[in-house]
Amino acid sequence: MTQSNEMTGGEALVRMLLAHGAGPMFGMGGFQLLPFYDAARRLGLNHNLINDERCAVFAADAYAKVSGRVGLVDATLGPGATNLVTGLVEALNAGSPMVAIIGDAQRDHAGKNMTQETDQVSILRPACKALLRIETIQRIPEIMRRAFALATSGRPGPVVVDVPEDIAHGLWGFDEGDFDVDAAHEAAPAIRCRPERESLEKAANMIAASARPILLCGGGIHISRATAAVTRFAEANGIPVAHTMSGKGAIACTSPLSAGLFGRYDRIANALIEQSDCIIVAGCKLGEIATKRFTIPAKGQIVIHLDNVAEEMGRTYDPTMKLWGDAREGLDDLTTALAARAQSQREMRAAYLAEIPAKMQTWHDEVAADRLYSDESPVHMARLVTELNNHLPADGYLIADGGFAAHWGGLLFNSKKARRSFVPDRGFASIGYGLPGAMGAQLADPEAVVVGLTGDGGFNMVLGELETARRMGLGVNIIVVNNAASGYVKALQHLMYGEGNYQSSDLAETNYAEVARAMGCHGVRVEEPGQLEGALKAAFAEKDRPSVIDVMVTRDPSRMLPAVDNRTVQVKKGDRVA
Repeated sequence: MTQSNEMTGGEALVRMLLAHGAGPMFGMGGFQLLPFYDAARRLGLNHNLINDERCAVFAADAYAKVSGRVGLVDATLGPGATNLVTGLVEALNAGSPMVAIIGDAQRDHAGKNMTQETDQVSILRPACKALLRIETIQRIPEIMRRAFALATSGRPGPVVVDVPEDIAHGLWGFDEGDFDVDAAHEAAPAIRCRPERESLEKAANMIAASARPILLCGGGIHISRATAAVTRFAEANGIPVAHTMSGKGAIACTSPLSAGLFGRYDRIANALIEQSDCIIVAGCKLGEIATKRFTIPAKGQIVIHLDNVAEEMGRTYDPTMKLWGDAREGLDDLTTALAARAQSQREMRAAYLAEIPAKMQTWHDEVAADRLYSDESPVHMARLVTELNNHLPADGYLIADGGFAAHWGGLLFNSKKARRSFVPDRGFASIGYGLPGAMGAQLADPEAVVVGLTGDGGFNMVLGELETARRMGLGVNIIVVNNAASGYVKALQHLMYGEGNYQSSDLAETNYAEVARAMGCHGVRVEEPGQLEGALKAAFAEKDRPSVIDVMVTRDPSRMLPAVDNRTVQVKKGDRVA
């Protein structure tokens, strides 16, 4: 027989998180959620004080991306809650499962100029998948179950739970069974859907008839945990694979079927897409960067689009065939449908498949080698990524900050296995993600070597989280790309307006290794490429405190980007910029 157990609303929230196997959680407390914090202490919730709420969401987002489990964050009324917006939009656009608990005003006094009060519900609602407000204390278990279900179903995303002060501080007699949960919603994807059989057969026939098919993979492959399905499909049928920045690792970059990054920057993939007679898109929204501002694929090409969010298919490109379903299930169903024709497909495409590694080698030897192995000082970005390719273990992670770091990493970093080893914040592409993202990834895989790649501008935004990482004993490795500038902006200004015409894009020269040491962390400065190997190995050996590797890179804005950004080309009527 169950017994009533009177507790605060804050404790009920903690019990629901623990019932879902939750943790770690990041946040900064306030009066509204004090009972939640007290219960977290008493019941052993893995909760960690953050120095900035935006970084709390970044850390929770990277944790979710790497682990597939629900990222957790909390914030107090007003500025705490509104500080979550940028990170919530990253999680929303990237499909990261997350639950954010926010304190709100005491309802008896709401709207009467309560301290820090604002219409935070209206501010946060467009930044999340769903916003659930708790109006009666006894509904806490029901609403928390709903939050985890929404966060992990369909395209995963962040769910905000708004908790008025009187709900968190109030008392209710709950029964033990009130805290029962469905374990499926501890991680995403909790449930999966499959394409209809008739459409699938038609798509299989299109693929079987094509001479030069190519599979384009986005971040949805990793959300679906579909890397093994990608590899099975591609290898069985002889189909090359290209990827977005978020989709890197859909197949091992070392595979002879890997065509690398496609879109704004690429190795060989864009030309292969242009020549393809059947393009399969899986778990990819075909956004601006992936399509080189909507010029790839070209109008009229045969495109089969597989996605579990129906409204994404046709948003930027009208596909020949829409397959509404989970990426893993859809690709496995296509593999099954093509099984009888798999060998004949591989034989038919033998010459085509031989092109892929040959073209990759040519790109490496004739296009990129002088940059990849450059001995110039300051250090070339391509040489930096090459050293990471050489020394980051196959089971390690590279967390890439927005802009500069993500584009170089997306183009040149190699995932040695079919796994999500490259984690950029491409949902919103905010800078400041590198350090907190690395913290979240380290918590998701504590034994792995985790490197956060960030610009000096992005690092300046989040320096306070070095204290958080040191306090938590996290051996994360942060590489600061130090060019004393907001590099991406300065490079774009150079391309658009010419040499010397820069505005508000320069930073003060700063020795971040000294900053790190002053904060009790390991710090080393790299001024020439020969120092990179030793710096990386020394940092990787630090397991219980953060390491900062301050790498001096070029100050020349004409050489800061991997290639010319097609947005900066002056377009005349009739031009096709791609």
